[in-house]
Amino acid sequence: MIYRLVFENLKHRPVRTLLSVFAIGVEVTLILTLVGVSRGVLSDMASRSRGTGADIIIRPPESSGFNLSFTMPEKVVDLIRAKPHVATATGTFVKYIDSFNSVTGIHLDEFNAMSGGLKLIQGRMFHDPDEIIVDEVFAKQHHVQPGRTVDLGHVWRVSGIVEQGKLSRTFVDISAAQELFAGRDLVSAIYVKLDDPANTAAVKEAFEKELPTYKVDSIEDFVSLFSTNSVPYIEAFTRVVIGIAVLIGFLVVCLSMYTAVLERTREIGILKALGASPGYIVGILLRETVVLALTGTVVGILMTYGTRSLLGVFAASFPQEIVPDWYLIVTGIALAGAIVGALYPDLRAARQDAIEALAYD
Repeated sequence: MIYRLVFENLKHRPVRTLLSVFAIGVEVTLILTLVGVSRGVLSDMASRSRGTGADIIIRPPESSGFNLSFTMPEKVVDLIRAKPHVATATGTFVKYIDSFNSVTGIHLDEFNAMSGGLKLIQGRMFHDPDEIIVDEVFAKQHHVQPGRTVDLGHVWRVSGIVEQGKLSRTFVDISAAQELFAGRDLVSAIYVKLDDPANTAAVKEAFEKELPTYKVDSIEDFVSLFSTNSVPYIEAFTRVVIGIAVLIGFLVVCLSMYTAVLERTREIGILKALGASPGYIVGILLRETVVLALTGTVVGILMTYGTRSLLGVFAASFPQEIVPDWYLIVTGIALAGAIVGALYPDLRAARQDAIEALAYD
């Protein structure tokens, strides 16, 4: 009986019910999209690092995390090549243009030998110093085709588009990048491929003794850095967004239930006159709140598939993962925000005087 009353009350005010469900859905979508994009971007970066085919990466002494903005002498590459078990080694020069774009200088033949080769989709590989090749994600997001130009710290002409998944989204000749960005004879990282991956630990230990100030990591240890814990401020930012989302749910439910209580003053008076206790009245309203929160959570989860599709079209370089392990967490967040938001309207309804409520017009 009580559940039928709950659903009939919600059906009686369809517009407000739908708006409340949608607002809670937006709260859920906001949280899941942020978490999904964070994981998606970091997972993509890790995948592209593995795509180099390297077993070990060597970075300059000043490096921290997975930042490649520092440089070291290119002659270190020759030192590395001469070591036992090293099949091949190549240096890269990375120039960060802004927070989301960079240019990676490579020795094309060496990089192709290590990674298995960049696979062309359109155009050709770069030949001239002012030419650049971009991956399919960059090309889609920036609407470029072979023959067009892009401004990345320099006006480059796109010579080709390659498949994504190998180190970077943009590639130029390393000599041209070093000359252009004041990095002559410098590299940002050295990628090392061994004759047998089983030798990784022993070779890494030997490199650490030979180059004590440099950062030497296996590729797997390096990609383990690509987590939300190692990105500055991302956890704090996530908590702020969750707080804002909860506030949205709190305010929407509070307003919705407060309005519902005002509209149902006579109904509450009748229930009290029939012997309903304050707890019974609060129970009805809390059940309505839970239904709104759970329905809104389901809608929010479904909406994340829409945000993933939109990001794929308008921001392809920000891949979004679907994060089912967060479904229970976000359900708890939505329920908590909604229940807290409903407390004041529920208590107000419970304290209403039955005679005054019956006289309410």
